[in-house]
Amino acid sequence: MSLLISLLVTFLVIILVLYLVNMLPIDGRAKQIVRIIVIVIGVLSLLKYIAVF
Repeated sequence: MSLLISLLVTFLVIILVLYLVNMLPIDGRAKQIVRIIVIVIGVLSLLKYIAVF
């Protein structure tokens, strides 16, 4: 059960950070780079909870 809660919290944090990045007044190219970085870090943390790494 705690694994499911951890996965859900991590997913919600990723969505929140992506939303906040979208609200930043920066260039479109910089937003795209930041989104990619956030997604990669999020996927790696989700894989860590699933015990792939």
